[in-house]
Amino acid sequence: MKFIVHKLLIKSKEKELVNISFEINDSFALVGQSGSGKSLTLKALLNMLPSNLTCEKNIESDFELIAGENISIVPQNPFTALSPLTKIGTQFMLEEKRAGEFMKMVDLDEGFLARYPSELSGGQLQRVIIAMALSRDPKLLLLDEPTTALDSETKDGILELIVSLQKKIGYKVLFVTHDVEATKALCKEIAVLKDGIIIESGGVSEVLTTPKNAYTKQLIASNFKNRGKRE
Repeated sequence: MKFIVHKLLIKSKEKELVNISFEINDSFALVGQSGSGKSLTLKALLNMLPSNLTCEKNIESDFELIAGENISIVPQNPFTALSPLTKIGTQFMLEEKRAGEFMKMVDLDEGFLARYPSELSGGQLQRVIIAMALSRDPKLLLLDEPTTALDSETKDGILELIVSLQKKIGYKVLFVTHDVEATKALCKEIAVLKDGIIIESGGVSEVLTTPKNAYTKQLIASNFKNRGKRE
């Protein structure tokens, strides 16, 4: 299943904001600090850029880029992705038995379908969002900092779940994050984004172990330093 971004150019009236190309062979991480262009890249793939920006895309793929069908997204904050006034089961927009099957895939029982989002923990809600994303049978799963608000143990569980489900289902992964360490558990390839341009890319192990660019070295060092403080 092919997915190659030959060109993704996002511009405002004043300047270029993103100008990149990449290929997702299996699981691909796009890392960078806030303002590097990660979120704009996701919005462009979902055709959700604001009207004041223009976008040129040249994408070679075996499937159409249709959000909600071939592409699903797992957002950073599951609380904002769900209606707090509606039970989980209703928000699936599937019949209950089918929704229950997807809940089991993410290690939650059918009883959660009768609950409201406020009755679930952050980790449980993220599992619900993953189940909903997979219910659309995506060919490409976009992950927008999906573990940022989670504690270390819960985060590791979510990453392991995504890897396990990918092996079973076969979707491709684009993981957008500033958490360099998390990419080791989830992705095989990585690209470092700075000011809308990819400055270094390659295998995750290679880039994280022997980074060539000074910015990449700084990003990795900062990430592990902050991680140590949190733990």
